[in-house]
Amino acid sequence: GIKGHIGDMSVLLGNRRLFQQQTIPIARYEEQMSQLEAAGKTAMLMAIDQELCGIIAVADTLKSEAREAIAALKADDIEVIMLTGDNQRTADAIAKELGITKVIAEVLPEKKAAVIADLQRQGHYVAMVGDGVNDAPALATATIGIAIGSGSDVAKETGDIILIKNDVRDVVLALRLSRAT
Repeated sequence: GIKGHIGDMSVLLGNRRLFQQQTIPIARYEEQMSQLEAAGKTAMLMAIDQELCGIIAVADTLKSEAREAIAALKADDIEVIMLTGDNQRTADAIAKELGITKVIAEVLPEKKAAVIADLQRQGHYVAMVGDGVNDAPALATATIGIAIGSGSDVAKETGDIILIKNDVRDVVLALRLSRAT
């Protein structure tokens, strides 16, 4: 989340965890937040001067080719895991829409790298696909880091492969090409 000041007012915008840390009760908005999250939206709480005053919901639009890419990876016998900082309900809703059955949610950036390292210790080769600053540690830890070209500079500098066209189907192409060579 984020904390700032507008004039004399203290403003807070963030997730449940942030509001719990600030000891601001959120029970009155819990049902609305759950409904938004179940619809695949990220619900953020807002407080002014330590008093809860509203919810802002945002949603990433799914890339039109994402479902096709996930299906192709599965057809190639590649296990797909969604690893995200989003809350569990939001992640589950998006994963269901994409056909992803394994979701690891509410993971802070440094923990993403730990999850990947754990998968590697279990003997898995891990390809991580990401586009944000929060993905950089995981991209660096993965067996192969694949950065989306429209993503942050940090992600692109960290990734082993950069998808120039921003088409996630190119993940499938890159993996198939690597097998062929």
